[in-house]
Amino acid sequence: MTVTMPTPYARTVHGSGPGLLLAHGAGGSVEANYGPIIGGLAAEHTVVGIDYPGSGQTPDTHEPLELDDLADQLVAAADAEGLGTFAICGYSLGGPVAIRAAVRHPERVTALVLSATFASLDTRTDLTAAIWHQLYESGHHLLLAQYMTHLALSTPALNSLTPTQVRAAAEQTASAVPAGTGVQVDLVRRADVRADLAAIAVPTLVVVTTRDNLIPAPLQHELAAAIPGARTTELATGHLPFLEQPNQWLELITGFLGRAQDRP
Repeated sequence: MTVTMPTPYARTVHGSGPGLLLAHGAGGSVEANYGPIIGGLAAEHTVVGIDYPGSGQTPDTHEPLELDDLADQLVAAADAEGLGTFAICGYSLGGPVAIRAAVRHPERVTALVLSATFASLDTRTDLTAAIWHQLYESGHHLLLAQYMTHLALSTPALNSLTPTQVRAAAEQTASAVPAGTGVQVDLVRRADVRADLAAIAVPTLVVVTTRDNLIPAPLQHELAAAIPGARTTELATGHLPFLEQPNQWLELITGFLGRAQDRP
């Protein structure tokens, strides 16, 4: 079910039970990044997600985005669904969004699951994002899709496809590039939540995608090391766990949230 927030941000709601908010990645959406596992998450939770401006059904604002605004919109969606407290899953750019939500609303957040994400970019990853942004702005969306396929899939997953299959997948991706990609990737380049990490006081799981060429594993491990008591687990995928290993990703998330929920 998708409805529209007043601002307006499109909101996706599934299931029942303890609250679980979903923060998606740049150039994605709730459906694109969590679609394969939403049913599994909703089996035990009231799952609520928002699409950032220019993704899903949320109109593009053409204005710079800020982490705090996205974090507050995510919490506002929880309010609209009557959720007093909730866990948050943050994927890629959604990781910094989830972290800001936890710091800004500490009395509301019960747990964090951060997957394929970062606290701030290093020089190599910033260059990657700069090329991503430039290709989008230039209108070379097929080249952008090929570039992102090369980066986002693990080497084994990419090599399991023929060049013809890769071309067809890139063409499909290019036809559906979200209008908000530019402003979302711009936020990726500016995001820096390093100063927030020591303040996180809720159970946290960092899912490190070990074959990730977009957000390299060392960046993900740095994030985990700076969060007090964070648990780290590794998943042998590229940047798209929902595509390469959705069942394993789901099991990691639900297993951790179940244990966190049982804690006194």
